[in-house]
Amino acid sequence: MYLCDRVINMRFILCKMALAHNFDKLQKGLFLLDYDGTLVEFTPMPEMATPSKRVLDLLKKLNCRVNTKVVIISGRGYMDMEKYFSQLPISIIAEHGAMIKNDGHWSHINLSPDSWKRAIYPMLRQFALSCPGSFIEEKEFSLVWHYRNALEIDGNIKSRELIQILTSSISSLGLKLLDGNKVIEIMDKSIGKGNATLKYIEENYFDYIVSIGDDKTDEEVFEVLSLNLTAETIKVGPGQTKAKHRLENVDEVLMYLEQIVSDTNN
Repeated sequence: MYLCDRVINMRFILCKMALAHNFDKLQKGLFLLDYDGTLVEFTPMPEMATPSKRVLDLLKKLNCRVNTKVVIISGRGYMDMEKYFSQLPISIIAEHGAMIKNDGHWSHINLSPDSWKRAIYPMLRQFALSCPGSFIEEKEFSLVWHYRNALEIDGNIKSRELIQILTSSISSLGLKLLDGNKVIEIMDKSIGKGNATLKYIEENYFDYIVSIGDDKTDEEVFEVLSLNLTAETIKVGPGQTKAKHRLENVDEVLMYLEQIVSDTNN
């Protein structure tokens, strides 16, 4: 897509949303923002994808708006999110909804014991050894196989093999598989961004919602919000989506949010 087309696309979204709602008249608005691939670029190692000063300043300004709530919703481990955003008075939904931070305090949903990890980890280790550049990440409530640093052909082949093997073995353990952006993640089937979003908006009143995300896991959020007339959903990057709108990349997301802050402060 040419630069002028990207600008036109962004202006279309800004104009459409500006016409649809007057932010100054909102009783309570929610910005539900994914992290990796939305607020920060993907990096070879997850710990390298830290929020820039631009991102931190923007989230602070957005959250300081009257009648506005900012929530980061991410698959990242909750300790990573705490390290990155502890200085901001925002809410965080981490580990795909398994961990939630509200009013400065973390809580988790009730889950069955994670003894299943002992059965799945050796399988992931075998694939990590057979696919150079790939590695395993253990979170509080999930196991993740990353293959972003592997040769593309190796990662693609091995990831499909792993999915086929896991699909036949995890259902009896009450687990589900997420086929994400160069990652395969295994977790309790009750966990999900969609369920977390639904619970959050049921417990809190919002008369306007903006959800932005780039990954397959964010499609769960878009689907939950698809029938919500007060919600605007935005897909970042290419690919099929249930979102109503699209932005091309992280920089356009930040430009869009900056425009929202600028418009509502004028």
